Amino acid sequence: MDGVQGAAMRRRPIFRWVVAAGLLLVVLGFVVWETGPEYPELEQVEFTVLEEEPDGTCAVRWTDPYGAGQRTGPYHCDPDRDPLLKGTSESDGGSLGWDTGFVVAEGELKGELYDPDMDAAADRAVEVSDALTVAGLMVTFAGLVCGGVRILIRLVGPTESAPLTVRRAERLREAAHAVVLDHERAVRAVRDAWWPLHDARVREELAAVPAGRLRWTSVPLLPVAELQRHGIRTVRDVLDAGAWGLAETAGLGPRTAERVWLAARRRADDTAEDIWVRLDADLTGPDAERLLTALRVLVQAGPEARSAVEEAGRLTAELDRHLLTALPAAGRRLRLGTDRHGRAEARAAVSRLRDMLAEAERAGLRQWFAQTSVDLLRGADADPLALSARVDLASRPDAYREELWHIVRTSPARSTALTR
Repeated sequence: MDGVQGAAMRRRPIFRWVVAAGLLLVVLGFVVWETGPEYPELEQVEFTVLEEEPDGTCAVRWTDPYGAGQRTGPYHCDPDRDPLLKGTSESDGGSLGWDTGFVVAEGELKGELYDPDMDAAADRAVEVSDALTVAGLMVTFAGLVCGGVRILIRLVGPTESAPLTVRRAERLREAAHAVVLDHERAVRAVRDAWWPLHDARVREELAAVPAGRLRWTSVPLLPVAELQRHGIRTVRDVLDAGAWGLAETAGLGPRTAERVWLAARRRADDTAEDIWVRLDADLTGPDAERLLTALRVLVQAGPEARSAVEEAGRLTAELDRHLLTALPAAGRRLRLGTDRHGRAEARAAVSRLRDMLAEAERAGLRQWFAQTSVDLLRGADADPLALSARVDLASRPDAYREELWHIVRTSPARSTALTR
């Protein structure tokens, strides 16, 4: 299955990215704090209060410490300051009082009265910086804690014991191997039924090829008349007689008889490559019924059966490798007889087996293999299913022909059964 065969489904470094995101937030907070507007430098001065309202709104005069002389401007005096600082005498036509405050000590506003609203931009920058930094620290802490727990789980491993893991892996391996064997049995049934039909067609073709045709292959001095006088007229007759029969019956020398027989054998092999058994209404007989019945099993199982067998084969090979390495972890006696390196490899193999079992469980491989085995075993016996198979062939001939083509064309090389 594609979901298993390649996804592989390994643990992704999620918490590494969480930690990286948290650190990025901390860095952004530092950048905002470093590049944002700063609080202005201030210089404390004394004010002469010229006018003052009960709520503290006042007009003041002060001496600019940066050389601009006497300056006046609005200010917000402290209405709750000591009464001694509030004016009670007349001077220069107005009430006098005193207070202290601040002027800006740098920048374009140098010497101007300090207004608390000047700190609003800097306050916002500090708030943003603090929010980013706190959020980044929390995310980083969460990533470190969760990542540490995950690493601890990996080091300690699941609570399932190594022997139990090995036994579960062996059962999964048995299920995978069983479906491979069931598919091989079904495929072998098709091949066993197809080859007799194929060989019969080849023999028919060779019976129509005169033996004299071999003259133009590798036997230029073939005594055709002598062969025909002894009843050897076709290539099939040559194959049936065999090299020994040609020498005895037709009186050919051993070397000539061997050359004639090998030429006939090559012609039979070439003919066998080009012969195909067509699945149609003219295909009758016991071998044809066996072929259709065997094909029906694979056609009904569908392409999913081949996919299951391919996945089972891959899984079986990998399980065999890890099970062999994990054996020392499954028994006390084996552990005692294994060195430290072997025990470490066994623990790693058990860990890999746990991962494979989890992946197989998520993908439902055991159920998939079991259902495929059921499908492949259905009708595999010599039951009277030929009639239903022929009806099924009529309803979907392409499926039968495709399945037969796939089996025969992917079958191993087979020596022709036409020779003696």
